[in-house]
Amino acid sequence: MNKTLRKAVIAGNWKMNKTPSEAKALIEEMKPLVADADCGVVLCVPFVDLPAALEAAKGSNIAIGAQNCHFEKSGAFTGEISGGMLAELGVEYVIIGHSERRQYFGETDVTVNKRTLAALDAGLKVILCVGELLEQREQGITDEIVAMQVKVALQGVTAEQLSNVIIAYEPVWAIGTGRTATADQAEEVCALIRNTVAGLYCPNCAAALTIQYGGSMNAKNADELVGKENVDGGLIGGASLKAADFSVIVAAASK
Repeated sequence: MNKTLRKAVIAGNWKMNKTPSEAKALIEEMKPLVADADCGVVLCVPFVDLPAALEAAKGSNIAIGAQNCHFEKSGAFTGEISGGMLAELGVEYVIIGHSERRQYFGETDVTVNKRTLAALDAGLKVILCVGELLEQREQGITDEIVAMQVKVALQGVTAEQLSNVIIAYEPVWAIGTGRTATADQAEEVCALIRNTVAGLYCPNCAAALTIQYGGSMNAKNADELVGKENVDGGLIGGASLKAADFSVIVAAASK
């Protein structure tokens, strides 16, 4: 991390876990553990948990995010949620393009771009996910795949709007598998992302961009990962469901 240039952020992605009452209890447990954090702390929770999470986090340093939003403001899109709906609730962040959304729900680079633009237009901060499949890494095309995802996702995003974007590098082969990219592998791809953004915008824009690592970061490997120059925190899955583990990761990013 380089905190002189950009903000470190640890964001929890609860995925499809926790009822509203369970969400409230977990946030209450977390609050004192992360109160002194010297990094951003975000919890992205299921849609039904948002009101309870916002209430529980009120007055603390924990920001609340959603896990997706649609690219239209309203319409015949049963089961979808718009950026405006999230913003009116008081939600600050939204995850866009998570690999599970791409894998199971038909998200593409193009719809990720449309959702990103819609979320930014609604005043939300976007955690934009990119990353390669195992076979793509084995084929030696990680750089091409990740660079393409970044370029398509940011199409139409202005330099001003970029200040409200975090990019999370999440190698798909390392999500929920317990298999983690080495710190050097994470650094290499995060540096590639920064260089890609520099080419799209400007070197200063890229230097100010927060880039997270999002593949099975946990309490044991967080120190080494966030110790890398271009890894500015993490998008945390399973470890964000355990207050003690999550607080250790936050502490690592606070150093």
